Amino acid sequence: EVQIVESGGGLVRAGGSLRLSCTASGSTASGFIFDDYAFTWFRQAPGKDRKGVSCITVSDGTTYYADFMEGRFTISSDNAKNTVYLQMNSLKPEDTAVYYCAAGLSSILNPFDEYEYNYWGQGTQVTVSS
Repeated sequence: EVQIVESGGGLVRAGGSLRLSCTASGSTASGFIFDDYAFTWFRQAPGKDRKGVSCITVSDGTTYYADFMEGRFTISSDNAKNTVYLQMNSLKPEDTAVYYCAAGLSSILNPFDEYEYNYWGQGTQVTVSS
């Protein structure tokens, strides 16, 4: 009923930037209201567990960031486009991973708990070379 699509990944040199996009498509008739949801970016590096990167609650703009972001990433939303962005600056090789966007009702208790999320995209690959 709701589709999540990520885009914007690619190959960049260390120190470069990328902006990832997460677009949610659906309708109120299908039970999806963009403003009712929180969106979280997760990432999974080869051989590593999937972990939360950043979360935004659309209705009030509350954001959460993993400590390892070190202020380099910024999450935002464009409600008119049903889209969430992750601006990534000063990228490092250790940022290399598949990045996933997930959506869950804004009442979630733990924004980085993947079991809180109802809808997931297929991921977009980010590769940072040294």
